[in-house]
Amino acid sequence: MKRRDFVVSTALTAIGATLINPLGALADAEVTHLESNDLSLSALKDDFALHFMALGDWGRNGEYDQLEVARQMGQWATEHPNNFVISCGDNFYPSGVVSENDPLWHYSFESIYTAHSLQCDWYPVLGNHDYHTDVDAQVRYSKISRRWDMPARYYSKEISLNKDKDTEIKGPGKSKTKDKVLFVMIDTDPFLHEAKAEYVQTQLKWLNETLEKASADVKWKIVVGHHPFYTVGPRINNYDTLMMRKALPKIFEDHKVDVYLSGHEHSLQHLKPEGFTHQFISGAGSELTRVTEGIPYSRFQASEHGFMYFSIDSNRLNVKAVSYTGKVLYETELKKS
Repeated sequence: MKRRDFVVSTALTAIGATLINPLGALADAEVTHLESNDLSLSALKDDFALHFMALGDWGRNGEYDQLEVARQMGQWATEHPNNFVISCGDNFYPSGVVSENDPLWHYSFESIYTAHSLQCDWYPVLGNHDYHTDVDAQVRYSKISRRWDMPARYYSKEISLNKDKDTEIKGPGKSKTKDKVLFVMIDTDPFLHEAKAEYVQTQLKWLNETLEKASADVKWKIVVGHHPFYTVGPRINNYDTLMMRKALPKIFEDHKVDVYLSGHEHSLQHLKPEGFTHQFISGAGSELTRVTEGIPYSRFQASEHGFMYFSIDSNRLNVKAVSYTGKVLYETELKKS
C-alpha cells in the first residue's frame, strides 16, 4: 500500500469511529418530538384553552397612537397566549380601501402590526368607513394576506376549546373536550340604510339560522359587529345605536348570545343592559372619543387607547381591557356551569 493511500484509509477509519461512537451512545436515549412552539419561552401559560385580542377603529397610518397600541399588542401577545385577533371594523380611515392593492394595506396594517406575535389570523368585520369605497376589497385581500381572514361580508366560525385544537376525543382517558365557541361576524352598516333593506333581511335570516343551528358542542356564542346597540360614548341616542337596538337584542335573547363585541365608539366599554347578553366595545385602536360615567347599564368605560383580551374555556370567559401602556384597566369574568 502506498503511503498516501495508507494515510487516507487511516483518517477515514478515525472519522468513522468518531461518528459511530456518539450515535451508539444515543441509541438507548429517549427520542423527543419537539415542535417549535414547545421550545418558546415567550408566552406565559395559563389554564384557559382559547385566547384572542379585539381591536376596532384603528386604520390611521399609525397616527393617533395607533402605532403605540400596535406595539403593546405585540408585547402582550409575546408575554401571553394568543390565538388570533378580531378586528371590530373601521379598519381603514377615512374611506376604506379602493382595492386589494391599495397602499393603505401597507401603511395602516402590514407596516403597523409587525410583531412576530401578531402574525396570526385576523378575523375582521366591516365598519361604516370601510363602506365608503370598495368594501369587497377587504374580502379579496384574504387571498393575498396570510393573516387577513375574511371570507365574506358576514360569516361564522366554530373554534375548538381543546388546547391542541383537536376537535375529536381520542383514547380511553377522554381528557379532551368537544366544546367550542361560535363566532358570528355580522355586517352592520347596511342596517342603517333603507335602500339595503333586502340585504339586511337576508343577513338577519342567516343570523337566526346560524345561531339556531349551532352545534350541541357550542358552549359560548359571540357575535361581532361594528355598531353597538348600547353605548356610553357620544352616540348614546344616535340613530345608528337606536337602529341596532331595534334589530339585534331580541335575536340575541332568543338564542342566548353570551357576548356582543363591537367597535364604532372610540373607547373601551363593558355594558350590561337588560337581558342575557353582555356587550363589549373595543374601539380604541387610534382616535379617541369621550365617555359618560354613571349610566346604570355600564360596568366599565374608559376613553383610553388600547384593546381587549379574551380568555375562554368551557366554563369561563375572562375579559381584560388593556391600555397602550400595558396596564389592565378593567377585568371581568363570565361563568356558566
